[in-house]
Amino acid sequence: MIIIHLDVMMAKRKMSLNELSEKVGITLANLSILKNNKAKAIRFSTLEAICQALDCSVADIIEYIPNNK
Repeated sequence: MIIIHLDVMMAKRKMSLNELSEKVGITLANLSILKNNKAKAIRFSTLEAICQALDCSVADIIEYIPNNK
């Protein structure tokens, strides 16, 4: 299972969904889908833009948990 910790990183950086949306250049709706773990895919360019905006690494945002745990 893949878990997205976008809300955690946004809270750590004190950044709102609106602010991140503007910095990354994606819609609030798509960012909300990602934040709520409803996304089926993410482009590397979007992931890179999020990491730049939040000054973090991919590992800070995405976590893999094996299904057997």
